Amino acid sequence: MPTNKQQRLAAQRRLQRQLEKRAELARKRRRNLLVVVTVVAVVLVAGAVALVAGLGGDDDPSAQAASSSTSSAAAEATAAPAVTNADGTVTCTYAPDTSGNPSLTDVGTPPDPASTPASGTVGLLMSTDQGDIPLTLDRAKAPCAAASFAYLASVQFFDGSPCHREVNQPTFGVLQCGDPTGSGSGGPSYKFAEEVTPETTYPRGTIAMANSGTPGSTGSQFFLCFVDTQLPPDYTAVGTVDEAGLAVLDTIAAAGNDGSFEPSPGGGAPNTPVTITSMTVVA
Repeated sequence: MPTNKQQRLAAQRRLQRQLEKRAELARKRRRNLLVVVTVVAVVLVAGAVALVAGLGGDDDPSAQAASSSTSSAAAEATAAPAVTNADGTVTCTYAPDTSGNPSLTDVGTPPDPASTPASGTVGLLMSTDQGDIPLTLDRAKAPCAAASFAYLASVQFFDGSPCHREVNQPTFGVLQCGDPTGSGSGGPSYKFAEEVTPETTYPRGTIAMANSGTPGSTGSQFFLCFVDTQLPPDYTAVGTVDEAGLAVLDTIAAAGNDGSFEPSPGGGAPNTPVTITSMTVVA
């Protein structure tokens, strides 16, 4: 029969084994939790990339199938960032779009790109069949985009064009417009560089320029944020929508979208169709 001492030693060994098993189980739980968190993070990032890619659209789908490295290098080589001049203006580069996209419309390029104003604002009235949406462009924040936007409005580029895409998510709510063809691949026959900083954000009321996901691919398509929208700082924030315009956007957004762009790039055509009847410079 074991002595009391032997019994105590045996009990201590059993307790030690139990503690070791518990510690090993805890380590496994932590490893499994880390794997789950990592997978979820990867899925969320991939989803965001898919949604963001859908904010492009000036490129012809057939052209997108070509080598992305070649097209990206060409865009960087031809659509240079703005250069600040001694008098406070900037020099913008509006590079010809040589993709061969048949959905592009040749309306020339903005005048006097070598002396583009970089201060003050430009007012636009975006009249739609759902109501007027007043816009204010910020020349100081995005002089080249503001100049291009105002120029396209002055030549009636946007008149009669539909807003072809809407996304309705808690952290990604936008109405995308600016393509006269309504296909998502149209735009002018020129492109220019994005005007962004690491601090660029897209709160409710932001007007931002869409691009195809490659540097220097900004054209005419833009999106209006009706919620605080979480995107990486890759899209030029060119101005803001006023409160009256946001009320119109909220009414459009309340009807949702038809999901025709799901699962990628996300969203769909607005359930309440929106056509820009005119876009005019007011100030």
